[in-house]
Formats: sequence, C-alpha cells, structure tokens
Amino acid sequence: MEGISLILAIVVVTALAFDFTNGFHDTANAMATTISTGALRPKVAVAMSAVLNLVGAFLSVEVANTISKGLVDESGIRPEVIFAALVGAILWNLLTWLVGLPSSSSHALMGGLIGATIASAGVGAVHGDALVTKVLIPAIAAPLVAGIAAMLATRLTYRLGRKADGKAAAKGYRAGQIASAGLVSLAHGTNDAQKTMGIITLALVAGGSLAPDSDPPMWVILSAGLAIALGTYLGGWRIIRTMGKGLTDLQPQQGFAAQTSAATVILASSHLGFSLSTTHSVSGAVMGAGLGRKGGVVRWSTATRMFVAWGLTLPAAALVGAVAEWVTGFGSWGTALVAVFLVASSAAIWMLSRREVVDHTNVNDTAEEPAGVVTTAMAAVATPPPGAAEGLTATIPAQPASPDQAPSRATV
Repeated sequence: MEGISLILAIVVVTALAFDFTNGFHDTANAMATTISTGALRPKVAVAMSAVLNLVGAFLSVEVANTISKGLVDESGIRPEVIFAALVGAILWNLLTWLVGLPSSSSHALMGGLIGATIASAGVGAVHGDALVTKVLIPAIAAPLVAGIAAMLATRLTYRLGRKADGKAAAKGYRAGQIASAGLVSLAHGTNDAQKTMGIITLALVAGGSLAPDSDPPMWVILSAGLAIALGTYLGGWRIIRTMGKGLTDLQPQQGFAAQTSAATVILASSHLGFSLSTTHSVSGAVMGAGLGRKGGVVRWSTATRMFVAWGLTLPAAALVGAVAEWVTGFGSWGTALVAVFLVASSAAIWMLSRREVVDHTNVNDTAEEPAGVVTTAMAAVATPPPGAAEGLTATIPAQPASPDQAPSRATV
C-alpha cells in the first residue's frame, strides 16, 4: 500500500463502506426465502450467508476486471471521481433499504461511476459497448431468465412430488433450500464483492499506485470480502421482509426452486464477467416461483414499486455522482464538503429507520396489504395442487357483529 495519498485512502475507506452497505442490502437475495419458509432461523441464516460471501470473494476476478477495466476509460479518471461515484451508490443503497425495496447495489455503483465520469471527463470516457452488453442487457435478461426457470422448476417440483408425503417432502425441500441458499451466498460473494474490488483497483490505477490493466491485489480482495461479509451478517432485515413475504407467499418447494434458479444464473454470469444484479435475478426467481404454484400469486403492487426503483437506480445514482464530482472539483474543501454530506445523510437515514425497527425478531411479520383486483381474481379461480392445501391460507376480515367484536380469520 505504499504511495497511497490521503484522497486515495479516503476512496478506499468509502469503497469498503459501500461494500458493507452492499452486504446488508443484498442479504435478502440469499436468505429471504430460507427465512420466510422457516428453513433456517434468521440469525443462523445471515451468519451462514456472511461466511459464504467471504469465500465467494476469492473465487474469481472477472467481474472486478469488468468494473476496473471495461466500463470507463482509466486514463480520464481521478480518485475524486471514484469517491463521487461511491457517494451516489451508498446514498441510493441506504434510501432503498429505508423503504425496504430490493434494488441493485451493482447498478447503483455503476450509475454513480458513469455520472461522475461524465461530469469529469465527458461522455466519451464511458465505454458504451461494455455498458450495453455487460450491464444493461443482463439487467433485463437476468430476472426474465431466472423467473422463467424458477416457474418451470416449481411446476416440475410439485408434479414430481404430488404423491409424496406432505410433511416429509416439506422437510426435504427445506434441507434443499439451505443448500441452495448457500449456493446463492457463494454466488453473491463471487459477483458483488468483486465490484468493490474493481472500484478500488480503478482508484489505485487512477491515483498512480497501481499499473494500468492490473488485477486486484490480494489485500483488496481480502478487505472487500470481509466488508461484504460483515454487512451480510448484520442483515438487511427490511429488504428480507419484502423479498420473503412482500412479493409472494412461498412454500419450501418454491423457495428451493427460486434459489437454485437464481444461483445458476448468477454463477454463469460471474464466469462470463457480466456485472449482473443479484437482486434482479433473485427477485425474478421469487416471482417466477410464486407464479409456478397453482393458487400462488404475486403481489404486483409491491412488484411495481420494485420495478420503479430498478428503473431509477442508474439515473439517480448517476445524478448524485455527477453533482458530487462537480463539488469535489472545487478542491480539498469541496471533497470535505461531500464527505460531510455523505456522513450526515447516512446518519439521518439511520435515525429515520429507528422509527420502525425491523430485525430478526419481527422480520417475518407482515402488515396486511389490500389485495389488488388481479391478485383477488387469480386467487379465486386458482386451484391449489394436491397436498398443498394445508399451506395455503387467506386472511378474510369478517364484518364484526358489534364494535367490540374483533375481526375473524378464516382459512381456505
């Protein structure tokens, strides 16, 4: 780490802070379905995910190279640009975590980097072909592929297990969920920890501490793996609640199909060097699994809010990154001002989150949301598969006979 300047040290620390937010923001990708179906206790699930995230960080550097070498022109980047990009990514991660929406940390990072780069060196410094082929196309394809795969896998799973004993089958699928959740965690470390490795490597090259086209040094790999593992262990309980309970109600068979499908897509993309959003993949798989079970429905109101957040991620992070880069252009005091703004904004978001605490003790509690017209119609005409009736419940508020009578709950 010889020759690292103060601004470069600030960038490295900020990058690791982003990696930490990435960890707790994306814990839901690996463990939401496992927690919601009861396959693992919440704290055990996040501890397992943290360890496998750390292991996954050492398996490949292909995605890191996409970030550090492929997305923007290294020669036109200053460390301040990387710092500004990270500010945009961190603030977007925290805002979406506050409202419990699963959004892409990957796209937040790349959006911040693109906006800051354009503000510093112009549009020509962004490699448009890499942006389209390795970021935008996978962003659209990943949830579709994972969703279709999960829907087909869910239908096949129920078909193959239709004659099996219900309790024995559920127990077996819970064990399968634990294995598939571990695979998703490993894939998440392989894909997402590398993004921070790539951004730190890019900063080191921009600051002259590393030769162009270099792979991430070992200390970068280790620190990025530890940061994302720590964030994962603390758990992004708000997003876990949305992913596990807010999109659809999952049974163990569906959870197994969703996680296996998502892990396959993520690992394949990591091998090809695509900077894939694990959030998009897992969310698509969860919705596909929800549609794959007869009688299962997707809560499209929640899904619509999530889609809106996905669409806003790149431009919102890019805008904040561009503004932050413009302020850092005023010199050291500008960089200090951006740093103070980041710390103050992060503290304010955390204080707002304390108004309604979500943690491992209430992560599976859900506020009743009025069903939409489409959801109600689908639930009314759909027939649950044999052996699945015990797991399908609906809450039907009855009209109280008197003001003192509490609403009743019926199981159908």
